[in-house]
Amino acid sequence: MIMTAVRHHTVRIDGLDVFYREAGDPTAPTLVLLHGFPTSSVVYRDLMADLSDEFHLIAPDYPGFGFSSAPPADEWDYTFDHLADTVDALLEELGITRYALHVHDYGAPVGFRLALRHPERITGIVTQNGNAYEDGLTPFWKSIRDYWADPSTENRDALRGLFAAEATHWQYTHGVPDPTLVDPSQALHDQALLDRPGNHEIQLDLFLDYGTNPPRYAAWQQYLRTHRPPLLAVWGRGDDIFGPDGARAFARDLPDARIHLLDAGHFPFTTQRRRSVALIRDFLRGLPD
Repeated sequence: MIMTAVRHHTVRIDGLDVFYREAGDPTAPTLVLLHGFPTSSVVYRDLMADLSDEFHLIAPDYPGFGFSSAPPADEWDYTFDHLADTVDALLEELGITRYALHVHDYGAPVGFRLALRHPERITGIVTQNGNAYEDGLTPFWKSIRDYWADPSTENRDALRGLFAAEATHWQYTHGVPDPTLVDPSQALHDQALLDRPGNHEIQLDLFLDYGTNPPRYAAWQQYLRTHRPPLLAVWGRGDDIFGPDGARAFARDLPDARIHLLDAGHFPFTTQRRRSVALIRDFLRGLPD
């Protein structure tokens, strides 16, 4: 029986409550959807519902995001290695050992860590503004790069403006030709969770640890050349965070990569949902079992 409703679960992983959304028939091919900042698995609700007639979908909330536990930054090590540990443990708990990845924003460094750990498990990769190349890092990153180089209180505090409601709304609307396609309730939901006591410190720790990702790009690119996973890049050409050159760069290591630049911004699967779903569905149908 194919189940098209999105279901909501919480499991205990390493002492934390980890929330995840699930849709589709568990016997169908699995797609694991890994979210970015400043959102959570909630951003995938519609995409999951659209694909659940044919595929099994799992979308977790990382610790510190969504409905998963958010221990204070001085009680839990907020690094991308640790986020990947949690997602890896969740998939082990669920018995999911063969899956495709959908990565967006933070989902890319989490997903590529999983791919390096378990290359035999990955059937393919869908990246929607999930970066793995210096080419994709735009001038947006200057103040964050300054923080990587000098994690002073001054440089840390300079980033707090990224938690303002205007900044969250901007992530959804910038680069979108028709902003009326953006549902403002998504940014409002994200902002409410972002503004929980202590959450800004969690996010600032992750901003700092994001500096560990560019030095790993070479290893991720070597993984692509060595294991040659099928890859689909469906990117918003108007993204000022991860620019479209980040999508084009995948072709250097995977000449057969499918690359599509859409008239969208940082979240192409929201304002260009129909096109994204069609491309993802066609891609997933062609993956090995």
